[in-house]
Amino acid sequence: MDDLKRPAALLTGALLTTWYLKRRFWRDQDNPHGLPLPPGPKGYPIIGNLFDLPTWKPWLTYDQWHKKYGAIPFNQLAGQKMTCMIVSLNRTYDLFEKRSSNFSDRPQLPMLHLMGYNYNMGLFPYGAWWRYHRRIFHDFFHPNIVGSYQPVQTEAARVFLRNLLRSPEEFLELVRLSFASTIMKIVYGVNVKNIDDLYVSNSEKAMQGLVDGGTFGNYTVNVLPIMRHIPSWFPGAGWKRMAESFREINRAVALLPFERVKQEMRSGEAGPSMAATLVEKLSEVEPAKREKEETVYRNACALAYFAGADTTVSSVQSFFMAMCLYPEVQKKAQAELDRVLKGRLPEFADRPFLPYVNALVKETLRWQNVTPLAVPHSATNADSYNGFYIPKGTIVWGNTWTILHDPDNYEKPEKYDPERFLKDGKLASGVLEPTSAAFGFGRRICAGRFLSDGSLFSTIAHVLSVFDITPGLDSDGKEIRFEADVTPGIVSYPVPFSCRIVPRSLAAENLIRDSQFLG
Repeated sequence: MDDLKRPAALLTGALLTTWYLKRRFWRDQDNPHGLPLPPGPKGYPIIGNLFDLPTWKPWLTYDQWHKKYGAIPFNQLAGQKMTCMIVSLNRTYDLFEKRSSNFSDRPQLPMLHLMGYNYNMGLFPYGAWWRYHRRIFHDFFHPNIVGSYQPVQTEAARVFLRNLLRSPEEFLELVRLSFASTIMKIVYGVNVKNIDDLYVSNSEKAMQGLVDGGTFGNYTVNVLPIMRHIPSWFPGAGWKRMAESFREINRAVALLPFERVKQEMRSGEAGPSMAATLVEKLSEVEPAKREKEETVYRNACALAYFAGADTTVSSVQSFFMAMCLYPEVQKKAQAELDRVLKGRLPEFADRPFLPYVNALVKETLRWQNVTPLAVPHSATNADSYNGFYIPKGTIVWGNTWTILHDPDNYEKPEKYDPERFLKDGKLASGVLEPTSAAFGFGRRICAGRFLSDGSLFSTIAHVLSVFDITPGLDSDGKEIRFEADVTPGIVSYPVPFSCRIVPRSLAAENLIRDSQFLG
């Protein structure tokens, strides 16, 4: 019994000591002018706002806090400060752009570390190691190079059409397969044929773990980091054993496909890919630095696949949901496609002549955000903003959902309306671009956003050119009524729904079947 009491006693003692020292010395050392913290819900000694921490669609709670407490609602969790910059894009710009040297760090969540996400550049602390990974990643996904991936994206979109024709009821899984195959081809040169592929299933499990482990309120270790020292055999430490199982999954995500490319390079069977380029580059690195370089290259490839194969999936699933709920939008987009394409499938070269479809892509990004709270930043050093004190280590959220649903920026923001981005039949200037918030902020903005945008356009244009999308039918043959809804988590997806996907005509069906012969 004494052995069981000792860890609890140590934990309690450490918390009490931390709380006392922070209260005793914090203002004198870090806040010499005695500025107040931003307002927020009142907490308790030691544990702060632990019981106020939202886990179910937290972006909605933070939106309410903003309305109640002001522009930067603040809460404290067992000594860890967290503040939410949610009222406007201007405030995120002030901190994440103008003060990017201080607000580009990432909070280190112990649960994600225990689960083995140490290859994910998006979670790295700000510093030289992150910058080097980012530079390697940027070399393959900057705006001037993503155009070279358009043939892969176009082919993936046409395979998607053929799969939808055969199995329209499996559209949610087929969306995943389409983007997994696209990014797997670009990053590793591998042709993915089905959703049960080992690389795809590992990546999906890893993404599920990231969503789960990256949600603050799901695991107490994220707010009480000292708990990471609890042994996995300890009673109630099932979360620790679960983390160890995810560590193996993440090891496979980072290692297996890269090792496959290395083997294919040795046998002369490797096709062109990001990984193949980097493996070849390794031969030019002096032996003493090769292990470090290979780690960076492997991490960059893993992140490209891990992020690219899943996050755009959410946007395309939201597109299908919107087409069921807003049939008039679908008809307008199809009319534009018919006028431009004249009976053929779309190409990237058609994009400048499809303003309504481009507006639809923008609205899809805005309407149901993939990452409603983006990925949190943290303050490297203490700072102040608008007369409030921001302690060192404060976790700073940019609430993407609030920014992209602000009625001052978008009239009736809950409505899916591409025409908010149009004027006189052309894309309008002066409307807040969803990309200003949908892909994160400042130096930590998503480096794969240009590839994602191209895939989203190509998929949407292909689907609408040949298919009609309507709500599913119940057992009585009546359309199933549903409302737009999404899952909670740092990556959000539409709640599963039923829809019918049928060719628009016999000519459209033939066009789908013949698409495998198009160059």
